[in-house]
Parts: sequence; structure tokens; C-alpha cells
Amino acid sequence: MRKIIHVDMDAFYASIEQRDRPHLRGRPVAVGGDPEGRGVVAAASYEARRFGVRSAMSSRVAARLCPSLVFLPAEFGRYRAVSRRLHAILADYSDVIEPLSLDEAFLDVTPDKAGLGTAARAAADIRRRVREELRLTCSAGVAPVKLVAKIASDFRKPDGLTVVPPGKVSTFLAPLPVKALWGVGPATLKRLEPLGLKTIGDVAAQPESRLFALLGSRGPQLWRLARGEDERPVRPDRPRKSRSVEQTFQEDVLDVEALVATLTSQAERVCGGLRQAGERGRTVTLKLRYADFTTLTRASTLSEPTDDPVPVLAAARDMLDRTDAGLRPVRLIGIGLSGFVTDRPSDGPQLALPLATRSYGL
Repeated sequence: MRKIIHVDMDAFYASIEQRDRPHLRGRPVAVGGDPEGRGVVAAASYEARRFGVRSAMSSRVAARLCPSLVFLPAEFGRYRAVSRRLHAILADYSDVIEPLSLDEAFLDVTPDKAGLGTAARAAADIRRRVREELRLTCSAGVAPVKLVAKIASDFRKPDGLTVVPPGKVSTFLAPLPVKALWGVGPATLKRLEPLGLKTIGDVAAQPESRLFALLGSRGPQLWRLARGEDERPVRPDRPRKSRSVEQTFQEDVLDVEALVATLTSQAERVCGGLRQAGERGRTVTLKLRYADFTTLTRASTLSEPTDDPVPVLAAARDMLDRTDAGLRPVRLIGIGLSGFVTDRPSDGPQLALPLATRSYGL
């Protein structure tokens, strides 16, 4: 039985800004574009979230919701530097770390590298060290499978620790909404909820054959996840074929400039990951989902591989101009790079951080 920890930063970008600017502590902060310039929120502090401010929201809307909101430009170089320090801490607890982004990672602590006896103690100690050494907080989930560890890390946010031992996986998952499962989006919910399948427990209680009839080949996979069956290992060295970022808007977006502002932030994030890994990409992909859930992708090949966000954004904007954006409301937008060329060995993965504890059965 594996012992897996998922560590997830609490409001990563905004928390770094509040840490480094003491006068902003306790105040609503948004990292992102200027509301006068049709910007988009990249991250919001928990103080801002109490007003309904969320990432991917128009900065103009965020300013209306929270008139005292402080807007700051993103400084991804600083955020990546913190991510590297986080990873250095995580490496003391496991040699098997799978980074997901700048602010989250899985660790397999089945081999007790830190000598702490249990995964729960390892997670608590990681959070303590990050709090003391980085002066930030995170939330962590501990479970025997990746799916449950990921859900658990979000269960007590911010600054929480949730432990789900093997015998309590079904008890933990059953009352949660079915949308908490990986791969369950609005289209799947539309098919499940009218049939009374609103919680993970509802799905787990169905015959596997019924899920197959409802969802085709994805049905049995969803059924197994609902039962807490997830055989995927933590994979630290899986080769990336692409890097991408996407945002689902809380309100459909018709404003092309707001979409471009989101693409600008996304291009910077994707290229930042490339630079950290010593990679350059040649093929730029734009993903767009309209309000009616129609989804399209467009790809453009650059003249040479790059880790520079400027040509990546230029290619994405050119593809965006050839869609119905501005005429049809957009629900989701994303940007990606593939066709990698490696310049140098990776500097190592990224991420994570520490306190309230809730334990199921421990």
C-alpha cells in the first residue's frame, strides 16, 4: 500500500506578495492585470476571495466586487525561485516527487526517507518547515492513492492537513460532490445529476455496467475512481510531451482584450516552466471552449524552438483572431507548447507548503 502526500500552496502568488510586503498582510490582494487595462486576475488572497474574487476573473469585475482590492503585477521569476526552495524541502522527505505546477506536487513517502514513521508526520513536518523557512502556508492531503490525496489537500484549505487512511477512503469520498472526481466537468454532470447521481457515493453504488451505458469507456474509469481505486504511481521522471495552462472563467467572456490578457499570463507561465526545465518548444496550441461547450484547438509551428513568451503569445493571438472569439462568449481558454528541444538538464521540479489537522480514523 502506497503512502502519498499531495502538497498545495495556499494562494501562492498572492501569499508571496503579502509575505514580502508587510503592509498588505490581512488585506485583499490580487495578482494580475490592471482593472483599467482590462486585465485578468491570476491569483487572489483569501481576504479577496471572501468578496467573491477568483482567479481568471476580469480585473474590472474583481474591483467592483472588492473596491479595496490591491492589484499587483505578476513577478514569475520570484515565484519560481520560491518554488525551487520548496522543492528542496520536499526532497528531504522523498526521492519520488511529481511536480504538477509551481504550487503543488505529489510525494510518495512509502520509503520513510525522513525517518518519521508515518506519512501524516512527514506531511506535518513539511508544513512546519515551509512555514518556518519560507514564511508561507500550504495545505496537504495524505492517502494511499493520488486521487484521494489530491482531494484531501483541498478539504481543509487554507493551511490545513487531512489524513485519509486506507480503511477510510470510501467514507471520505462518499459524501463529496461528484464534480470532485478528476475528469468530471459540466458535460458529465449534465448526464449524471438528472439521474440522482450527485455524490461520489452515488456513483460508487451503481453497477459498473450502468456507468458504461451512460458514459461509454469513461464510465468504468469514473466508477473505479469513485470507489477510491487509483493505481497511478507518483512519477517524477515522466517525460513531458507538452506544457500547457488553461483557465475556465466564472462568467463567459466576450471581450477579446480580456482573453488576450489571460493568454499573456498563460504564455509567461508556460515559458517559465520551459526555462526552468531547460526546454524550448516549437508548436504553439490554442484551446478555446465557447459558452455552449463547443471546444476547438488550433496549432501553429514556429520557425524555431523557443522559451520566449513573446513569439508564443503572438502565435496564440494570431490563432485567436481566426476564431469566433468576440462574437461568441468564451468559457475556457488555454495555451500550450510542444515539440520540445532540451538545452540542459532540469533544475528539478517545483512547489509547496504549512497547519490545522483533520484525521479520518487516526
